[in-house]
Amino acid sequence: MSLNSIPVIAIDGPSASGKGTIAQLVAKTLGFHYLDSGALYRLVALKALQTNVNPKDENKLVEIALNLDVSFEEEEIFLENNRVTEDIRTEECGIMASQLASYPRVREALITRQRAFRQSPGLVADGRDMGSVIFPDAILKVFLTASSEVRAERRYKQLIEKGINANIRDLQKDIQKRDERDSNRSVAPLRQNTDARLLDTTSLSILQAQNSVLEWYREYCANVRV
Repeated sequence: MSLNSIPVIAIDGPSASGKGTIAQLVAKTLGFHYLDSGALYRLVALKALQTNVNPKDENKLVEIALNLDVSFEEEEIFLENNRVTEDIRTEECGIMASQLASYPRVREALITRQRAFRQSPGLVADGRDMGSVIFPDAILKVFLTASSEVRAERRYKQLIEKGINANIRDLQKDIQKRDERDSNRSVAPLRQNTDARLLDTTSLSILQAQNSVLEWYREYCANVRV
């Protein structure tokens, strides 16, 4: 099977929209590989924070991106053999990841690493530009979103469950700021492509959202066989 013939489902959307959870569930159901592209940016951010790199120093950030020593083992993430699964999920790390994702050279440095996840029998990739830039030939492109209020509530529950103090109003403000920054960046801005299917999860359960993506995938497969 050639690389380009390996099917990719691209799920893009704003922060805390639930795309990571849905993408993982879809990948597990189909037996596909899974790419959390945001984790790569968060890993660059974490390494920058650990080494006190100025978030405006694009040269240093590019150097970090090119030399990341990372590994993904099932649901665990390791940076230089240290487990950082929870470390990259802090709000500080997320905010910096969103900032450095606006740098063209940082994004370019991570493109090859992301595309390497495309392996048989298939891949489900989530992020901001999976369908538009990284895998433009994806067989199914989904733009998954939800209201900022609901996304803030979801993020709040996640943090509280992990024992992390949080303020839901502050979280909503951070989400809105991140949406604006991601949507207005000069390179690969966050937006719904014309060939992407919209999935608004504001009033959907995880199971309902997962089933929607799976149904669209099965529709594609049925049409291919016809």
